Amino acid sequence: MSRMIKEAFDNVYNNFKMHFYHEIFKKWRGRELSLTTFETFCMEIIYILDRPTVSEFSRFASLSSANAAEKINKLIKKGYLNKVQSEEDRRKYYLEPTEKYRNYYNINNSYIAKVMDKVEDRFSKDELDVFHKILTVMVDELMDDPM
Repeated sequence: MSRMIKEAFDNVYNNFKMHFYHEIFKKWRGRELSLTTFETFCMEIIYILDRPTVSEFSRFASLSSANAAEKINKLIKKGYLNKVQSEEDRRKYYLEPTEKYRNYYNINNSYIAKVMDKVEDRFSKDELDVFHKILTVMVDELMDDPM
């Protein structure tokens, strides 16, 4: 049973990734991508960490302070990132994705919403409650904290 679940999970995860990549390439067909692969990963980290400080991002991405600053400055220059000074501690800066990045990132959200609508239509409330519980346990208890 365990192998079947792993394969099913891999299929779901890979389908979401492939849909995202398909939409990205469709959107940028004929144009040079404005984010490098590494910059895309950096932005995903910043987006998911939800307003990390420069040092939190640097630590998570295992980048030196100088290397992180270089990546951050390039992303700011391209219009995907803002560096916002903390009101409480003026030495601290938070990294915030811009609307331009959120539009880029949200390409997959309509697909996710469509899939989740189909899930809700297909399964009973009790089954959905179990599904929700499984997902919550996966996030809260089973996955290693990357920080």
